[in-house]
Amino acid sequence: LVANALQTAAWVPELRRGRERVLCALPFSRAYGMTSCMNFAVALAAAMILLPTFETQNVLHAIRRDRPTLFPGVPPMYAAISGVRGARGYGLSSLRACISGAAPLPVEVQEGFERITRARLVEGYGLSEAGPVTHVNPLGQPQRRGHIGLPLPGTEAKIVDLGRGDELPPGQIGELLVRGPQLMQGYWNRPAETAEALTPDGWLRTGDLARMDAEGFFQLIERRKEMIVAGRYNIYPRDIEEVLYEHPKVLDAAVAGVPGDGGATDVKAFVVLRRGESASPDEIIQFLRERLSAYKLPSAVEFREALPRSFIGKVLRR
Repeated sequence: LVANALQTAAWVPELRRGRERVLCALPFSRAYGMTSCMNFAVALAAAMILLPTFETQNVLHAIRRDRPTLFPGVPPMYAAISGVRGARGYGLSSLRACISGAAPLPVEVQEGFERITRARLVEGYGLSEAGPVTHVNPLGQPQRRGHIGLPLPGTEAKIVDLGRGDELPPGQIGELLVRGPQLMQGYWNRPAETAEALTPDGWLRTGDLARMDAEGFFQLIERRKEMIVAGRYNIYPRDIEEVLYEHPKVLDAAVAGVPGDGGATDVKAFVVLRRGESASPDEIIQFLRERLSAYKLPSAVEFREALPRSFIGKVLRR
């Protein structure tokens, strides 16, 4: 945990020790909030602006009152702030750096938040077994939308074949493995699960599908267990969700595999519309049809008031 707090602080070299102010709207009872808000702030001698829960108006008032400079969060938080009319009036210009984790950051959410706040919002990646942060996009470089960035200092990462476990070259999709000082020693009193997660030479199997480009930037494709196997096709929900977020009426979206006829798996989209908007399933599917391959099209669209999310903000696809 100490290593991960220092790794995260080293990622932003322009940080001013003793002068930063961290907006803490993430729960400290989860690894992401504990490291990226609490431990990170302590390591920097930074002020912590503590909020017990994320409630959009309360957060905006806290930003106007306390002028935070750093804001670790999850995509729904940034989407909620972007959706408030007149959000710029709350003094969002104090924010210099925002790192999004816990769930994939839709490009539309990223661009909308940056447009309103003028702050840099970058996507990171991690998991509780790794402190949790392993990857972050550089803050001072042109954005690579849809990427989780580069490994933190002292962190190694590689992509391996799902079957044989051989390391794959750039551009190919496989399982992401990581190694570094922030990894866990193992699951408490669960030696079999520990042996499955950690290789003998110290690599953590993340269970996530990713690929690395020729310059060493990583792109998260999907959690392996959330990939939809529909007939002979492997379908990644994020590919469809990114397009759904482009629809001007869509506020939130999730895609999952559901049981179909004859034991097959169908693709289904769950959509939350923006306040005051209305749409039909056919309208949504037609929008997708113009932008996606036929095999990725959902067979159904269900409208929801909200999507089920975990305490940290991840969509609960189950």
